[in-house]
Amino acid sequence: MAGKLIIIGGAEDKERDCEVLKEVAGAAGGGRGRIVIITTATQNPRPAAKKYMKIFQRLGVGDVRAVEIESRQDASGPKALDALKGTTCVFFTGGDQLRITSILGGTAMGGALKELFERGLVIAGTSAGASAVSSTMIVTGDEEDSPRKCTVKMAPGLDLLDGCVIDQHFAQRGRIGRLMCAVAQNPHVLGIGIDEDTAAVIDEGRLKVSGSGAVTVVDGSTLSFSNVSETRPDQPLALVGMTIHVLPRGYGFDLIQRKPIYFKPQEDENENTGEKDIQGQEHLQSQPGNKA
Repeated sequence: MAGKLIIIGGAEDKERDCEVLKEVAGAAGGGRGRIVIITTATQNPRPAAKKYMKIFQRLGVGDVRAVEIESRQDASGPKALDALKGTTCVFFTGGDQLRITSILGGTAMGGALKELFERGLVIAGTSAGASAVSSTMIVTGDEEDSPRKCTVKMAPGLDLLDGCVIDQHFAQRGRIGRLMCAVAQNPHVLGIGIDEDTAAVIDEGRLKVSGSGAVTVVDGSTLSFSNVSETRPDQPLALVGMTIHVLPRGYGFDLIQRKPIYFKPQEDENENTGEKDIQGQEHLQSQPGNKA
């Protein structure tokens, strides 16, 4: 069974409640967990590693360490693979997502990460580390503009999340146009735009929103018309029937059925929690001492 993904939109709170990073610490196993921080995305790896090591130690993770992977030789060496032994969570810092994929892709460490994830490893990433987890990732693109062919450039990602494309710093940098363009060019994928200080927590085909912002889901499967194949690169696109969902904390999305869901809060320990889709159908999950 594939592991859990915690995909963070960047600029997460590191000083106050740390809701998003607490999500990572908890998923890693808390005091029994081991987080390995991978700083490949940044060209200043040591300050980034030091910062996150202190945060996760403060949040109660029992074992926090960092590994510097600065070249493809590093990613194929014994040090990289040894760093993954016994880890419960891998955390990718921000920077440039193309550094992650161009350095790790096709290496021993890249293959090991995918194998361990398929066996249940938790993988988290913020900013560039978020974009890199999908099969196809956004590398760069124009911001605060209408969707155009030239709006976005894409490349292969780490292939941990299929059928989705991720964008981060989403609302803060006005990236709705470039995410819509990415989906228009690949209508079979879901576009997932994640605000700052916000995470899309993906487990067993369901996405749950954590943090102070929102996650925007762009579904191109409902498109009834698109002129993306006919326009010049600098022309605005015509997109008719594309579906957009904006989901704050407490909401989520079923990635398989392509339906937004509401996570019913647990009011006390004797009540069932559950998920309710927009049509009102509830899927109750049993709690200890209760029948589903």
